[in-house]
Amino acid sequence: MMRIVMHVAVVAAIAGGPIASAKAQGASAPQTSSATATPENAVLLTVFLRHDQSRPLSELNAQLAKQGFYKAFPPPGVEVVSWSVVMGIGQIITLRFPASRIREVNRVLEDTAWGPYRTEFYPTYDYKSVGMSEHEKAQ
Repeated sequence: MMRIVMHVAVVAAIAGGPIASAKAQGASAPQTSSATATPENAVLLTVFLRHDQSRPLSELNAQLAKQGFYKAFPPPGVEVVSWSVVMGIGQIITLRFPASRIREVNRVLEDTAWGPYRTEFYPTYDYKSVGMSEHEKAQ
């Protein structure tokens, strides 16, 4: 339970911080950070990349290459927890990184994925151990 509370607290901290700092910094590109994710600063972020179904896959891939998507994403030091293709939707990626890097991750996706994909972002936390524990208790 404490782990869930910690993740929720990190997500809540993100909600109040980067928006204000982004306004203060203007539209300039975010600085790349070498900070690594720790239990105290890590956030999980699930990203939906919904593909444009009005265009063929070859066209989408060509635009991704032109925009440098796979070169820039994921940024160095951002851990990919999972990366799946969901038929009819697109790609679903879960990332782990320090909360302070959320703007950087967002900007990489804005700069390289928009067009072929419509992006959606969901703060996430790992519930597997809690869910499995509850399942075992119920048996």
